[in-house]
Amino acid sequence: MASHEEAAMSDTSYSHTRFQEYTYRLPTPPRIIIPPPTLAAEIPDVEIERVIQPEDDHIDVSFLNNVDFSGIVQRNALLEWSYERRRQAQMILPFLYLGPMVAAKDKTFLAKEGITMLLAVRPGHTGMVGAFKAAQEAGVETDIIEVPNHQALIAAFPRAVRKINEHLSSVHHRVQSRPEGPQMGKVLVFCESGNERSAAVVAAYLMEMLDDIDYIKAMQLCQAQRFCVNFDDALKHLLQSYWDILIAKRSVAESNHSVRHSISSSRNLSTGSVCNVNRQPARQKRTLDVSYEDDMDIDDSMDASDEARFLGREFAPFQDKLSS
Repeated sequence: MASHEEAAMSDTSYSHTRFQEYTYRLPTPPRIIIPPPTLAAEIPDVEIERVIQPEDDHIDVSFLNNVDFSGIVQRNALLEWSYERRRQAQMILPFLYLGPMVAAKDKTFLAKEGITMLLAVRPGHTGMVGAFKAAQEAGVETDIIEVPNHQALIAAFPRAVRKINEHLSSVHHRVQSRPEGPQMGKVLVFCESGNERSAAVVAAYLMEMLDDIDYIKAMQLCQAQRFCVNFDDALKHLLQSYWDILIAKRSVAESNHSVRHSISSSRNLSTGSVCNVNRQPARQKRTLDVSYEDDMDIDDSMDASDEARFLGREFAPFQDKLSS
């Protein structure tokens, strides 16, 4: 006789039996595993072919393609990591740093590294006054990204990328007129700990700006440089969602570029060719009978969306009972 649990899950337990154990937890998305930094003495360089110009941004960042990205991943970073380094900021890119608020208040560090802007990621309108005061005394620009919770981060990512690029572009243009100033802008992105929200902002910047850097590689790069970063499941899925948005935006931009190219090519056609095209007979609309016959011809095969959904499943939750 079927148990109460099995009968509750299936009203026809006489014809089949469960093949897997029941679980009663809430459905959750699959976990995203980020391979940790290796203990090997030689860590391969992160290959960054070029900096991507955001399609919906009018800020020219082409000058960043002249930056030398070779050797940006620290050698033996894991072996040399110590607890005290949590209170310091680390270089993620030659012009982008990640760290805690304690590092943002260190005027000696700001001067030594040539930091030109502090970008604070904070939950509300107040806080981090000490970092802003230190930046003012050191002559460093400041800006703020306010994110009351993790869910607000995905809307803040594009604003953060724009603020960073605006500052880097501004410093680059100033260098053209004043060569004695900083040769390149450097931005320190920080939050209270430097391990969560600010790390997510830096990872989002890497994904949006660097070629061939997806959300997995972005988190790996942040962790390789700052070993104490904490990308929990919520942040991982948030960055994965933002990566999907970036892929969709790039696909739309590529499609729009192809359409503009096609329109430009068609305008170069001669007037006679255009007239010949216009004289082609219009296609007749399908009659109601033809449409009905086409619908009847559709086979009963599995829908493509259902086929993709069940692809790769190697087990069945229930199994037919063998007839006696």
